[in-house]
Amino acid sequence: MKILYAGTPDFAVAPLKALVEAGHEVVGVVTQTDKPQGRKNILTPPPVKVAALSLGLPVVQYERIKTEVDGLSAFGADAMVTCAYGQILTQEVLDVFPKGVWNIHAGLLPKYRGASPIQSSILAGERETGVCIMRTERGLDTGDILLVKRTEITPEETYGELSARLSLIAAEAIVEGIAAIEKGGYTLEKQGEEGVGVVKKIEKEAAKMDFSMTAKGLVDLVRAFNPAPVAYAILEGAKINVYRAKIAVMQEEYAVAKLGEIVCDSPKKGLLVRCADGVIALTELQPAGGKKMDAASFLNGRKAQKGQVFTW
Repeated sequence: MKILYAGTPDFAVAPLKALVEAGHEVVGVVTQTDKPQGRKNILTPPPVKVAALSLGLPVVQYERIKTEVDGLSAFGADAMVTCAYGQILTQEVLDVFPKGVWNIHAGLLPKYRGASPIQSSILAGERETGVCIMRTERGLDTGDILLVKRTEITPEETYGELSARLSLIAAEAIVEGIAAIEKGGYTLEKQGEEGVGVVKKIEKEAAKMDFSMTAKGLVDLVRAFNPAPVAYAILEGAKINVYRAKIAVMQEEYAVAKLGEIVCDSPKKGLLVRCADGVIALTELQPAGGKKMDAASFLNGRKAQKGQVFTW
């Protein structure tokens, strides 16, 4: 069976490599166009393009895939596999592939349809997530499911860490899924009507820390935005990025503090901040224009002091 693969970010690299290593005939790769990145706006290829070229696969980069039906047809692929490609497929595109278009979705369906299933699962405090292989139809992640692989979300796992782990699970899942499609006789499960949710693209504004939230809510927010777009807090008008945090022990003396007030600035005990139901410890931070550092280094530089109050 000839497969055309469509994907863009790091998450989509492992599944592509797994299909090739498993001996499947990947006839080409579709990815997004090169984009300027960094302060110098250097034109940078997507990770999937780099991986595809290293595997010796032909690559096409479409501005709008919906206008490239003839180009897609020219590959002669039986099926298409998509993984975080980043463009919506029209019915005309879907009709190109006689054995269907199959999407690798990094979240449990139907609760986490949409653009940010990994981050949204962490933000919601979920203890479990997974990868779904589903047949693509015109609706947003509404297609029938071929298989699901579930995994626990560990309490301290960040978005970056969970994404990397789910990418490997996705690689295993798509190889298993394509094997089933090739053999035929597979069964699909329709998504349930209950518990349907749609999660939108994460915006930078959502990463601002609000100390009227619970300690767990804040910790989950920090985890969900590490490494990007990065949680941040405002102290004395200055922006401080927060990469890691944990729930701290609430002591009686902290109870009278304002929400957002620094209640401890000891390099040994940590940088502790009052929140809705207790205290949160900010353990890895980055001051504006500076480097990431642990709380002890941050406090030794006197970049925060007890009694100061974070605003939001």
